[in-house]
Amino acid sequence: MTMQRNTLGKTGLEVGPLCIGTSTIAGFTETYGYDVDQERAVETILAVFDSEVNYLDTGNNYGKDGLAERRVGEAIRRRGGLPEGFVLQTKVDADPETGDYSGARVRRSVEESLERLGVDHLPILALHDPEFMSPDQDGFGPGGALEALVEIRDSGVADHLAVASGSVEVSQRYLDTGEFDVVLNHNRFTLLNREAQGLFEGARAKGLGVLNAAPYGGGMLAKGPAQQPKYCYGERDEAFAASAFAMAKACEAAGVPLAAAALQFSTRSPLVDSTVVGISRPERIAETLELLAVEIPESLWDELEALKPDAHI
Repeated sequence: MTMQRNTLGKTGLEVGPLCIGTSTIAGFTETYGYDVDQERAVETILAVFDSEVNYLDTGNNYGKDGLAERRVGEAIRRRGGLPEGFVLQTKVDADPETGDYSGARVRRSVEESLERLGVDHLPILALHDPEFMSPDQDGFGPGGALEALVEIRDSGVADHLAVASGSVEVSQRYLDTGEFDVVLNHNRFTLLNREAQGLFEGARAKGLGVLNAAPYGGGMLAKGPAQQPKYCYGERDEAFAASAFAMAKACEAAGVPLAAAALQFSTRSPLVDSTVVGISRPERIAETLELLAVEIPESLWDELEALKPDAHI
């Protein structure tokens, strides 16, 4: 298939509707319930480079000593560089040992990431999980994370800044500074949860790029609610469980995989430029593209909308 391209807001970057996330190759066995060895991880990234997908998201703290970044970097080296027109983004993170999220730490985080990835420039650099800064850290103040990020961007190391967070409120505070061109939120704009809709609407109105991550809610809308009892890596409530089972039944009756509906809920939204999906083996690329191509009748969308729970996680 020839994948469409969307303009990522005011960045002007042309990206596909799928962005591949890499936390799934970072050795997070407690989160995902499985591990991925080095060769499979590198082959997975190489398969991304050989596909129609042109967007990859990683992060400084994805795995011990930046395991995901190191694996992405190895794939880039084996290939002899990124494919033409490919967009690679990473995220700055707090120090994994001390929790330091100062401006100095942000600069070190970028240096670590560039070395691991084997690049000297990033189209997009994201502030990751600022909601977890300790109370004594001010990301907005002098010497803080925001100041450092702006300096890094203005130096030419990164073209555009993003905020990547699970918190709608914290994301909005950073967007309100006017320094960010892209917003990424996870698990809060899915078939089951619309908590981030207002955030995305506001970002779209300002011409910002919008990335929606984890459309499967941490796996429940891919594996099915019977196989995955958690939503967003935590226990689901009864309303979410009831809705998920009802949605799975409606999709089965329509002959549509629940995972296809979950993925396309995001990719078909006019609020979303690209949807971040984690994969852990090379064949998942083709399987995800197949989900993207499934024809879903409008009547099923109406039914799924009526089945969503009223409560947010």
